[in-house]
Amino acid sequence: MSAITITSLSADDLVRHLPELGALLRACVHDGASIGFVLPCVEESEAFWSGKVLPSLRAGGLKLFVARLGDAIAGTVHLDYDTMPNQRHRAEVRKLLVHPAFRRRGVARALMMELESHARRLERSLLTLDTRTGDSAEPLYAALGYQTVGVIPAYARAPHDDGFDSTTIMYKAL
Repeated sequence: MSAITITSLSADDLVRHLPELGALLRACVHDGASIGFVLPCVEESEAFWSGKVLPSLRAGGLKLFVARLGDAIAGTVHLDYDTMPNQRHRAEVRKLLVHPAFRRRGVARALMMELESHARRLERSLLTLDTRTGDSAEPLYAALGYQTVGVIPAYARAPHDDGFDSTTIMYKAL
């Protein structure tokens, strides 16, 4: 089994890996992940990376971490620290994605540990996130020390049907 390698991607790196990142997002949504997309999300998957992530990465308010197992991109997570002046102590965890083929190998935990380490270097003392209520990521976040603030019912459309999912809001003091 290959060791997990965590790196951050530059804007140029993101452009070079756009097809792989799009495939990762599609695989996660097809596997049921509630990450803002509904099926089939084919065109939207690469447009998300180039239209939403890339500008923030170039502007310097976002850090994109990638986990690799061997040569394959196994997962990603974003640290969004583009905050208002009165919020420079906090950042947001966004889009923790692990390809279904690489789950249960510690990829998500390794990504989160690197994200938290980087947040500390940026002197961010509070991290926030939201996750679909009852999702497999929720216990992971709890195990990493994230506290639940509350649940918002019918927060987002479900990825596979016309129903709505609740979201759980969580935070961690670093």
